[in-house]
Amino acid sequence: MTYRGVETAGATTRERIITAAAQLTAESGWSNVTMSSVAQRVGVSRQTVYNEFGTRADLAESMVLAELSAFLEEVDAGFLAHPDDLVAGLTAAARGVLDLAATNPLLAAIVTATHGAETELLPLLTTRADAVIAAAHSTVAAHVRTYAVAPDAPVDAVVDVIVRSVLSHVMQPGDAPIEEAVAWVASSLSAH
Repeated sequence: MTYRGVETAGATTRERIITAAAQLTAESGWSNVTMSSVAQRVGVSRQTVYNEFGTRADLAESMVLAELSAFLEEVDAGFLAHPDDLVAGLTAAARGVLDLAATNPLLAAIVTATHGAETELLPLLTTRADAVIAAAHSTVAAHVRTYAVAPDAPVDAVVDVIVRSVLSHVMQPGDAPIEEAVAWVASSLSAH
């Protein structure tokens, strides 16, 4: 089985369940995903799915957080491509996240709710996005701290503004290129 071009044959049962849930959600919407349908897709019992996740809500959160890892890889790649330029690194990270968001089938299913009301998943990216924001903030802040920043720079506050702005554009893309704003905000961190 593959998902987003990744072979899942060597994955753990937990990973395979998350992958199946993401596939099913992208195909027919979260409202149509049951623990039984996930179990059938993976080839395990329904009880195995419950044993791994406890509840459908726990599976939903795990699925969203697992998908977040692909976005955080884009963040890493953006910074790694510009190890000596904080503004370019942050800008590239934002561009990578937005490019992935534009083509991500699970995100599209969550945001557009094309398959019916997705009231369980959408809050995980909006009103209950604490885990997503915390993971993104941690990753971005760790990268930012590897650059020469002004000693009194409010790193956490600036990273929070950038993370929340990019997440907002992931959820509802705007007409103005967010990368320019990210570069402008990021420049406030640079040591002069």
